[in-house]
Amino acid sequence: MKERNELIRVFTGSEVSTIMLQGALDEIGVGSMVQNDAQSGMSAGIGGFSSFVDLYIQQSDLKNAEPLINEFTKANNE
Repeated sequence: MKERNELIRVFTGSEVSTIMLQGALDEIGVGSMVQNDAQSGMSAGIGGFSSFVDLYIQQSDLKNAEPLINEFTKANNE
């Protein structure tokens, strides 16, 4: 049986901070996905304003990504 490799949320913050962290993760070879529910809702005509977006990575990448995420979070007071 194959192990499931789920997406896990590793960061929630401003859109700018989230994109900065996404770029840093990309540099170490960790793919990620940004989810901005407010922007999605606004596109559909039903959303409101939110200043926070979520960043997700694969569960299998957590071990490699965790030190960078922790360092980024401390440096940016998120």
